Amino acid sequence: MATTKLLAAALIFGAAALAAHEQTLDIGRAINLFSRYGYLTISMRVVPRNDSERWLFREPTVEIFKEVKPEVFKSRNGRKIASDDDQKVVFHGDFHMEFCDNVRQLFHAYFRDFNIEKLDKPWKAFTGSWSSAAAARELGINASFVTAQSGHSFILVRVSRWRDSGRMSASSNQLPIGAVAKEIENVKIGDEASVVNFVKSYGSHYVHSFVTGNALYQVFVYTPSVYATIKERLKTKGISELSSFELGGYFSPWHAVQMGKIMSASGNRTVTEWAEKNLLTSFYLYTFPSLLRLHGDAERLRQLDEMLLNEAVLQLDLRTVTPVFKEPKQKYFFEKTLDNQIKLWESNM
Repeated sequence: MATTKLLAAALIFGAAALAAHEQTLDIGRAINLFSRYGYLTISMRVVPRNDSERWLFREPTVEIFKEVKPEVFKSRNGRKIASDDDQKVVFHGDFHMEFCDNVRQLFHAYFRDFNIEKLDKPWKAFTGSWSSAAAARELGINASFVTAQSGHSFILVRVSRWRDSGRMSASSNQLPIGAVAKEIENVKIGDEASVVNFVKSYGSHYVHSFVTGNALYQVFVYTPSVYATIKERLKTKGISELSSFELGGYFSPWHAVQMGKIMSASGNRTVTEWAEKNLLTSFYLYTFPSLLRLHGDAERLRQLDEMLLNEAVLQLDLRTVTPVFKEPKQKYFFEKTLDNQIKLWESNM
């Protein structure tokens, strides 16, 4: 156990080894996942941050491959939304909702497009450090609803506008650059500390693909019984089959315990202020901002298409750096040691 704790500590302090390298989000570049496991929202712009600086990615990265070939990559959020009347593209992105039975599923849904190889719950790498207050702030709802004891359910509505993307081609040979090849020679089978030293210098995972842009999202909070009714109704009929009155009622204070704030993934106040003003909807005596107001509204979708800029990371696929190891036994030892460390972090955070 003591050895395991020492290895974990070494992986954390290994951040300094990468700190001198570039803070660049680009395919093929590697990061040390352990340096900020549970705190990745500090170095990746994925939720609103309370600062005035414009940045997307501040995690130290290092080049590890000799050859990195990009390929044309269209993200899941790359679908183009056309208006019903003229079929012209009005929004280059995606509008969707996800049903979340509990808080854990809500976290999972928000980070669904973030994959970290060997992690069963990639979202924990971002949310592991969140208190109830922090989670509530990032999700735009009251803290009482994000505790394990709250018993509430949620619907996450999100509209994403993608701007840039990259994906590593399968034709990339993934041979290590000279410095990495030299460090590989120091990784000895049976010596876990040598694996830690490698990760400290050249990372644990590399960027296989990414998508950047911006998104608006809103969380609706329900009691389990009301949530179950809405979930069944929407999944059997679909949004297009519901009247605007019925749909509006489901996403209003008439049914929801709380209407969450409309949030911007980048924290851009200009966009959220526009949403609060232009996405107002009414249901009986209630007037409130709702992302559902965008559904079928070509003019507002066109406006939003221009306003959502390249300000946040929307999708990320991180793969382990194992491919740089070519000798089978050494590769197996490195992968096994790294896998054990990852599982330790995921279970203890």
